[in-house]
Amino acid sequence: QVQLVESGGGLVQAGGSLRLSCAASGRTFSSYTMGWFRQAPGKEREFVAAIRWSGDTTYYTDSVKGRFTISRDNARNTVSLQMNSLKPEDTAVYYCAAAPRFRSPYTDRRVYDYWGQGTQVTVSS
Repeated sequence: QVQLVESGGGLVQAGGSLRLSCAASGRTFSSYTMGWFRQAPGKEREFVAAIRWSGDTTYYTDSVKGRFTISRDNARNTVSLQMNSLKPEDTAVYYCAAAPRFRSPYTDRRVYDYWGQGTQVTVSS
């Protein structure tokens, strides 16, 4: 079992930055691929970024490449999403998720077994 708790959401103006954090419980955090997804009102939950269990490989959806950075600290059981140059279209509830390390593709929400409760990010124009 893994429990995930997100923090760091809020209201920011376009062009601004936010840093989301996800704290995980459990001793096996380092064996999971960690992902961030987001869901805007009336839309399906979509992949944002993922990082392999070892931290050596990251994945991003095209719309956030160059603006968002995912990182993890296995010693502290945390994963973070640094979001820069935010745009109004980034407005959504952001979810942290955990998938068993050998399951793929990381962009597919169905491979993730554990989810946080979500944190709201609102970008004003």
